[in-house]
Amino acid sequence: MTDQTISEALELTTEANENAAPEAAPVLDPKLAAAEAEIAELKDKLLRALAETENVRRRNLREKEDAQKFAATNFARDLLSPADNLRRAIASLPEDQIKDEPTKNLLAGVAATERELLAAFEKHGIKRIEPIDEVFDHNFHQAMFELENTGKPAGTVAQVLQPGYVLHERLLRPAMVGVAKGGPAGAAAKNGAKNGERVDTKA
Repeated sequence: MTDQTISEALELTTEANENAAPEAAPVLDPKLAAAEAEIAELKDKLLRALAETENVRRRNLREKEDAQKFAATNFARDLLSPADNLRRAIASLPEDQIKDEPTKNLLAGVAATERELLAAFEKHGIKRIEPIDEVFDHNFHQAMFELENTGKPAGTVAQVLQPGYVLHERLLRPAMVGVAKGGPAGAAAKNGAKNGERVDTKA
């Protein structure tokens, strides 16, 4: 058979294939179609169950971490009053007014005790809030009164009556403050001062 004859035969075969009627799509067995649908449904349920299990695992992990971080919340609150008393003791006797050596040594000992207590606080995530000259923030400060003619912008903390504390990012006690009185910029602080607004965040 010559090359020309082979070429002609191929062309005829191709033409015949092109003119042939398309075959009908195979009809699926109803049982097979039902089985495939059931498999798809089971796959979807499995994926949903896996996603829910992962969500529960993450939630439990978060709760465990929070329990570890905030387990000492009540104990930490109980230590705030002794910390306040140490600060009051130091503030009650200015160092430049001390005349005798024993009193000076006593004051130095009290100051050292306060430093050690605050260092222990820091080690365990407890931080003191002393927001003097900061903008009043009702999330961390409790406005007790307003102060006029402070020379500070309205809504600024002008006086700290009692420092606040946080345990990690959670509030233990808001700082009790006096807020500079003024115009529009002090409106939020003014409302907080009038209402004695206090943070409701609880451990």
